[in-house]
Amino acid sequence: MNVTFTTLGALIGLAIAIILIIRKISPAYSLIIGALIGGILGGGGLQGTIDTMVSGAGSMMSSVLRILTSGILAGALIKTNSAQKIAETIVEKLGEKRAVAAIAIATMIICAVGVFIDISVITVAPIALAIGEEAGLSKSGVLLAMVGGGKAGNIISPNPNTIAVSEAFQVDLTSVMLKNIIPALCALVVTILLASMLTKKQGDAITSADLETGSEAELPSFIQAFVGPLAVILLLALRPLCGISIDPLIALPIGGLVCVLATGRGKELIPITEFGLSKVIGVAILLIGTGTIAGIIKASALQTDVTSLLEAMNMPAFVLAPLSGILMAGATASTTAGSTVAAQTFSSTLLDAGVPALSAAAMIHAGATVIDSLPHGSFFHATGGSVYMSIEKRMKLIPYEALVGLTSTIVATILYLLGF
Repeated sequence: MNVTFTTLGALIGLAIAIILIIRKISPAYSLIIGALIGGILGGGGLQGTIDTMVSGAGSMMSSVLRILTSGILAGALIKTNSAQKIAETIVEKLGEKRAVAAIAIATMIICAVGVFIDISVITVAPIALAIGEEAGLSKSGVLLAMVGGGKAGNIISPNPNTIAVSEAFQVDLTSVMLKNIIPALCALVVTILLASMLTKKQGDAITSADLETGSEAELPSFIQAFVGPLAVILLLALRPLCGISIDPLIALPIGGLVCVLATGRGKELIPITEFGLSKVIGVAILLIGTGTIAGIIKASALQTDVTSLLEAMNMPAFVLAPLSGILMAGATASTTAGSTVAAQTFSSTLLDAGVPALSAAAMIHAGATVIDSLPHGSFFHATGGSVYMSIEKRMKLIPYEALVGLTSTIVATILYLLGF
């Protein structure tokens, strides 16, 4: 039975979910509760609402499976210290004079090879703080370099958000990653420029008290550290290069296994995979909760009403892509949840309007990085905590982060308009 919900009901449900998230209720539960209330208020009835929620959650299962297997790669990169080695090598090669660029590029690459953005920032933070203290950089500049670099890497990575968007539009994951390379590079440039402006901020210097102490972890060589991500890149590249399709469900865990073996940590494979699972299970559960609210919104009249509004304002339909990514990510304070809801809700509308699936996916994905770091999400607090920054000072960085995300969004939209 197909149920149609009112736009008002869907929006009320989303608003309730946002309020519950802000009140520190589990995001997954908040989204489920919001979907239930929104569906009932939207006229779907209890059974119709539940059926739609279950269907919406079910549509996420292919993404969830790929995300769960991606945990093997993420766990391997972190537990074998490969991510740290890659970051240290980049910073060392670029040198202190290019410290800001080195920090941004290091975070971008760590995120781009499959480490989640918050973990990427946390991984690079000790190295960034050490070099920042030596070079006399401000804490704000260093954190912006990491967050901006992470945002750039996030839209070209095999991370949960990219997987969810590619699944929603039924396009190849590798193609979505490649589509946003130019927007990512532009975002990186803007990150370096903005972070460089903030590095000399008075009263925000990094001190010795901010640096971590203790014995240095045993690090692999750079080749050992990078061979796992390289294996993933090569496997995913087989489709565009040779027409051989290797699903991320296979490529990502193989990359993790190669990383473990190359670093001589084969005996630790089981605890490494368990650690990796612990890092992705929260995202997988969040995505299931996201599916319930996405199901209600997708089955509502919201798509029709928004399209009519855009037509009344004489705005083209493709504007839906970046705008929905921005708004949904801001509402959920999550790149993954925001891009998923936007893609699930407006994919059919955008395709019917003649927007190519790959371009629509790229614009939504880039848009989801504009205001995804608001205080009601975990990313805001995890990144601030990585450099021991107060909430007040962390809040002041949000406009700069938004400029970074807006850069990639504008560039992705321009590329669509130019036919690329």
